Amino acid sequence: MTGDSSPASGSPSEAARPGNGRPPVPGAVPGTVPIADSADPRLSDYTSLTDVALRRRLEPELGLFMAEGEKVIRRALEAGHPMRSLLLTPRWAEPMADLVIRAAEIGAPAWLVTAETAERLTGYHVHRGALAAMGRLPLPDPADLLAGARRVAVFEDMVDHTNLGAAFRNAAALGVDAVLLTPGCADPLYRRAVKVSMGTVFKVPWARPGSWRVTGELLRAAGFTSAAFCLTEDSITVDELADRNEERLALVFGTEGHGLSERALRACDLRVRIPMAVGVDSLNVAAASAVAFHVTRRR
Repeated sequence: MTGDSSPASGSPSEAARPGNGRPPVPGAVPGTVPIADSADPRLSDYTSLTDVALRRRLEPELGLFMAEGEKVIRRALEAGHPMRSLLLTPRWAEPMADLVIRAAEIGAPAWLVTAETAERLTGYHVHRGALAAMGRLPLPDPADLLAGARRVAVFEDMVDHTNLGAAFRNAAALGVDAVLLTPGCADPLYRRAVKVSMGTVFKVPWARPGSWRVTGELLRAAGFTSAAFCLTEDSITVDELADRNEERLALVFGTEGHGLSERALRACDLRVRIPMAVGVDSLNVAAASAVAFHVTRRR
């Protein structure tokens, strides 16, 4: 769902008006619009960012996501995501003056608030001092995504945004061409996932094919060997998988704690384990993905 990704109401050319009689925001720079009231409706995109349930529902409906920090904001723009608005604290307004200018060029307002107002608004201390409400892009067709790929990661019902962000960063760093997500997977564009990935969620294309039946059919049609990472007795080691040197390989990982479902295991061609020292039975799913991506990278 892409929703409406048009810039938020208001514009940098509007006269700044502090809310509820509060004093103006200090440190204003050209192109920014100071706002002193965290309840100002122009800031509605940024409210309650720590309410995960609310934001997971609200952001896809509105076709937006949050980019936090200068590097992530720049990477989102480089990936073609439209900016709805920019939220800055005075400390970051001058170092990011070029982004303020860029926002003005596309009609996206650059709101300037104090650090205290930002915390009241978002629900946490915005220590990087900069947020941007960005528009989502339509997801690619899964079949088109697989057509040009050789290494694919598939994540089943991974619900932890930190793990998902880290897994995307691993994928970007270690040569994975695309990522497929099941319907129960967390949102890669949720603020925490984007932040942990350092914006690499914008570098690796991803899609949500739907059910395992559909996903399995797509992988088989595209000529992929699918390898399920699990701890079953009939599994081969990841080194043995690498020795096979599969031309097209899909690496499949399950949810935190429970691992892959029986449906996913049945849909995969191979079962694979990562050998570990005695007394350690498993790795965090993000760590496991890094090992798997590295060992099976294209040679």
